[in-house]
Amino acid sequence: MTAVPLRRNRDFLLLQTGQLLSGIGTQSGLIAYPLLVLALTGSAAKAGVVAFARALSSTVLALPAGVMADHWDRRRLMIGADAVRVLAVGCLVVAILSDRLAFWMIPLVAFVEGSGAALFHAAEAGALRAVVPVRQLPGAAGARSGRMAVVWLAGPPLGGALFTLARVLPFLVDVVSYAFSTVSLLAMRTPFQQEREPDRSSLRSRLAEGARFLWGHRFLRTCALLFGLANFIGPGVLLALVVLGERQGLSGGRVGLLLAVFGACLLLGSFLSPLVRRLLPVRGVLVLELWTWTGCGLFLIWPDVYVLVAAILPTALAIPSTDSVVHGYRIAMTPDRLIGRVESIWSTTSLLIAPLGPLVAGVLLDNVPARAAVAVFAAFGLVLAVWGTLSPSIRGAPSLEELDGLAV
Repeated sequence: MTAVPLRRNRDFLLLQTGQLLSGIGTQSGLIAYPLLVLALTGSAAKAGVVAFARALSSTVLALPAGVMADHWDRRRLMIGADAVRVLAVGCLVVAILSDRLAFWMIPLVAFVEGSGAALFHAAEAGALRAVVPVRQLPGAAGARSGRMAVVWLAGPPLGGALFTLARVLPFLVDVVSYAFSTVSLLAMRTPFQQEREPDRSSLRSRLAEGARFLWGHRFLRTCALLFGLANFIGPGVLLALVVLGERQGLSGGRVGLLLAVFGACLLLGSFLSPLVRRLLPVRGVLVLELWTWTGCGLFLIWPDVYVLVAAILPTALAIPSTDSVVHGYRIAMTPDRLIGRVESIWSTTSLLIAPLGPLVAGVLLDNVPARAAVAVFAAFGLVLAVWGTLSPSIRGAPSLEELDGLAV
């Protein structure tokens, strides 16, 4: 593969464009699901059931999806995942248009859509590695973080606006977005995997092989633990921001604007990521993000929602640089035949802890003063920051220059 710049890498641009459109459609649907349930039933608890159903499918299927991505043709698996999601959400569109929608259909569709997402994302890392030279993978991972920031910014407002016009519109856009994703995959020329030897070992043995690779690499193992646990903080603090904003008398629109500011800083951070990687060593990039999480402790001094927002904006700026280093290095170092399993194990580590953040935040905010609730997350961030700073694995973090010695 000729090492052309990412901006001129045709297959990389196709992959990014397809996933940008698909991601915006999916994110639009995610905010439309609870709006649809509330319009149909008026029950917040049932809206929670739908969110849980989608999250459950991604968690349960993450590991087997990784095995499938390493065993089957990744392009076909990704196209099949898109097709499953088109069919599921399409059925929901038909039910809404025909006025035959029942509540049980919504969590079922959400579960199936989440299952398709698990299959797709298990294969996506291998596709990225196939179309990008290994030395450019940190930059590609940073660009992917930027894409996700755009999705985070554009998806929810679009979904809410479309739902206001007509309940069916955000789901119709979701269907069309998956179709765009399929077109982009079909247009790509590079095979999504190297030649493979037939593997007739058991599912357990295949997963164990991926786990041995990840946990046998000290740096990758430590990053999986540190940043997997850090996923407890982000969702929890963001939920606290919403709750505290409402308690402070802000309108829903203003609370949404505060969340959009966080997303805007994520996007800005993705543009700054190449500069940060040039200025700081890998260890500096990682430790920087960990220490920024302690900034939410400023809320203890000045308990105002705007202070909490300002305190987490440095983290939003730092996250894309960390993602580009950690995800880019991991994808580059993982053998092609293992990448689906390694990515699924990494994802499972994140998925298991992330839902606990908002759950703990909600319980604390209902039972203790807001300062005490935020203090829990600030203290957790401090523990992770000290751990990362003192960790021998992080102190001995590899240089990205090591990637120059790997085959493209």
